Parts: sequence; structure tokens; C-alpha cells
Amino acid sequence: MINRTFRSVHARFDASQFGAMFAPRKPRHPFLRLAVGLLGVLVLALLLVVGVVVGTAMLAAGLARRLLTRRPAPRARGAVVEAEYRVVDKAMHSLPH
Repeated sequence: MINRTFRSVHARFDASQFGAMFAPRKPRHPFLRLAVGLLGVLVLALLLVVGVVVGTAMLAAGLARRLLTRRPAPRARGAVVEAEYRVVDKAMHSLPH
């Protein structure tokens, strides 16, 4: 029952030409079809070049910012923490292999 319902809905949706309203159409003339294809390739190449240029500019700006800004020197703390330490033997406290 449900299979028959979906099959009829699918057939009505395809017959309504709703999808054809947004589908791009290829021109029929071979030279115009070639020109549209080349235009698409040129648009993709342009987007690639713009992306590479923008990415390079962002990296260069970040590097320049890092090189030009000065970080304050680390300050010594006024209070020194003193403690006693002991060395732990690694072989004694390591996990077995």
C-alpha cells in the first residue's frame, strides 16, 4: 500500500515540471555549448586563484603581525617557592612491556 502511494506521488512530482524550472539548460549550438563550458572553467579557475591569493594574504598578514608586535618580557615573580625534590628511577616505576 505505502509503495503504491509513494510511486504515485513520485510520478506526479516528476510530471509537474517543477524540477525543470530550476535546471540549467545546455545550448544546442555546439560552439555556444563549448563557449559556455569554457566560461564555466574560467569561473572555476578565477575562484581558485582568488582563494589562493586571499589565503596567501591572510598568512602573510598573520606572519607580519607576529613579527612586528613585541611581546612583553616575562617578569620574575616576587615570591619564590622553595621545595625539596627527589629523583624517581624510571625503571622502577615504568609499566611492563
